[in-house]
Amino acid sequence: MLKTTPATTLPTPTPHPEGVSNDEFRAAMSRLAAGVCLITAHEAPLTADGPRGEDVGMTATAFLSVSLEPPLVLVSLREGSRMDDLLAEQPLWAVSVLADHQLQVAGRFSMKGRISDRLLFADLPYERGLISGAPLLTGALATLECRTENRVEAGDHTLVIGRVLGAALPSPDSPPLAYFRGRYRLLAK
Repeated sequence: MLKTTPATTLPTPTPHPEGVSNDEFRAAMSRLAAGVCLITAHEAPLTADGPRGEDVGMTATAFLSVSLEPPLVLVSLREGSRMDDLLAEQPLWAVSVLADHQLQVAGRFSMKGRISDRLLFADLPYERGLISGAPLLTGALATLECRTENRVEAGDHTLVIGRVLGAALPSPDSPPLAYFRGRYRLLAK
């Protein structure tokens, strides 16, 4: 016999004239667990002499697969952020899907008032992507190199849709890092 539990009765929400409030929306969306990625790009194209310009990085939890054919992904960037401005100028970027042992990397690249990107990358082990020129973290669960196909303004963010040009699985057996209820979480092994 199937055991059922009674439905929980939720309080009737107070209508907001323009929809849900920022606090209500933030609280509801914090219940959606997400993977954690480091989005990276390089300011200038690679030259025969190596990279010129700086590497730029940011932690992202709003990242998802969009299409298999062609292989497309989407990342949501805060409008006017350094990454948003950079990807408006040049189309190549990379994604490192973070493993649970990379918790400090996630915190480092999401800090408000953080130090320069040059210093953030200074002691991180990474390889430079052959396609994008962007840093690909050593020990990541997966890495992707992408080229922007489309940019869509959406409220206070820009949705960047990228075609995946290269993918690798540097450390596929490590547990993932997750983000839930406003905090980074380690999943039980």
